Formats: sequence, C-alpha cells, structure tokens
Amino acid sequence: MTTKQIDYCIELAHTLNFSRAADNMFVSQPTFSYQIRLLEDEVGFAIFERSGKGASLTPAGAQFVSFLTGMRQDLKRAIEQGQNFSVKYQDSISICMMVRQAVFFLPEAMQVFSESEPNVQITPLFRYENSMESFLQNEADIVFALKEQTKQVAGIQVHDLFESRIYLIANRDDPLACKNLICEEDLYGRTLMVGGGSPQTLKTVQHRLISSGKINYFNSADHDTTLTNVAAGRGVCLAPGFLNDHSGQFAWIPFDCKEGFSCVLCTHKEDQRDSLKTFLDILKKLYSDAVAFPL
Repeated sequence: MTTKQIDYCIELAHTLNFSRAADNMFVSQPTFSYQIRLLEDEVGFAIFERSGKGASLTPAGAQFVSFLTGMRQDLKRAIEQGQNFSVKYQDSISICMMVRQAVFFLPEAMQVFSESEPNVQITPLFRYENSMESFLQNEADIVFALKEQTKQVAGIQVHDLFESRIYLIANRDDPLACKNLICEEDLYGRTLMVGGGSPQTLKTVQHRLISSGKINYFNSADHDTTLTNVAAGRGVCLAPGFLNDHSGQFAWIPFDCKEGFSCVLCTHKEDQRDSLKTFLDILKKLYSDAVAFPL
C-alpha cells in the first residue's frame, strides 16, 4: 500500500466519482482506477461498489477509509515534524502531560531553554489518560505525574516540581465565589460533581463529603464535562489546582482540607543528557520563583 493509493482512496471516498476524483488528484481516470483496484487486491476486499452513477463505499470500505483517514493525518503530522526537525534541530525532548495547564510554566520554560539550547526542540505531548503508560513505553522523555503514581515504578528518576492543593470550582456569580476559603459546611445542600478521572486523593475527599449525607452528587465523565456542568449551573466541583488554566472563567476557591498533590516530573534513569537536565532546572526554577502563584 502506497501513500499515493491511500490518497486516491480517501479522495474517492469523498467524491464517490472516479472521474472527478482522478481530476482532483491530477491523474488520468484509467491510472486512478488501476491504483484503486491494486489497493483492493492487496487488502482482500472491495472498498467501493461500482455503478454507472459512480461509486459507493461498501460497509467494509467505510470502516477501512475511516481508519485510513486517521492514519494519513498521523503520517502527515509525522512528516511535517520531521521536516521541521531536520531544518533546525539536532535533538528533541518530549514532555507528556494530561492537559496543557498541568505544566503552566511550560511555554515560558521553552522560551528560556531555546536561548541556551537553540538546536534542541521541546515537543509537548498530550494524553488525557495513560500518560504514564506512554512514558514507560518510551513515547516521551519526560512525563508530568503525581508522586503517588510513581511508587514502585522501576527505571525512572523523579524530580519534585510543586505542591498543589484542592480547590472548589464555581461560577463567578455563585455565592461561594466571594469566599476566601471553602469548608465542608459551605457545600451542604449543594450538588458536587464527582468522578471524571479524579486522582485517588481527590476521590477520597469527594467520598468523605458525600458520606456526610448533606451534599448531593452527580457523576461526571471527565474534567471537561464537569466544567460544562458547572458552567450550566448544575453544580460545583473540587479539582487539583494544577488543572487551573487561570483564564478567569470560573472562580477557584481553596478548599479547607489536609489533602493535596505532590506534582513531579519523571525522566528515564538512563537518559543523562545535559540538555534534559538544563530544561528540568529551568522548569523547577520557574516554579520555585512563583511563590505567590496559586497552584
């Protein structure tokens, strides 16, 4: 299977017309049709049904093209990244995190790092779930994690980054938004959004509040769904401070509890590059300097 055949197949799936698809790909129709037939012969099933009116996707073809489209997009991104890298960079450091705001000072760290290491590219990777698994499979050089996730994990080096507390998230016009500190009694009679991939420490706090019998709760699929529900006035939620994007859309009020999160960066123990150490030192300094920054 060639990239040309993949492109021809995707184009025909869009147009469902051999002549038009061939024109769009700047080839003759016989050449186009021949390449589609070669592709079908290779995969072993009909991707398209032919008729006098044009073409239509078979059920197997529809599923195949959907996967093919995703694969082609990934390949395009890989080629573009390779082109960018070959032009300017000699090395690359990838950092994996569940959401962009988890490492709030990453953009600033990248700017500072580029001044001393202009030939090393920093590549952010986002995995809403399974970021640690991706890191352990050597898909990333650095991963943002909670210290509780790193216990008994072999072959890694753990670098302390910052401590994050638990906050209540509410609409800015919510009566709770004017408070400086939220305690359990403030939530009596309210609806608390829970679940949504919450870290174990947060689940412990949620369970303790719900066990009081004085707080309603609503299960939410993930953090973005939770924030949508909060914006719709369906309730409030608790969240780690490192998820705060500081956009000002919501009020983030500290919650009075002893629990919190030790946020760390993990690297592979065998990775002893000087550039990696430099980048880690820059990030750690940015966080240590931001003493008054809410996390």
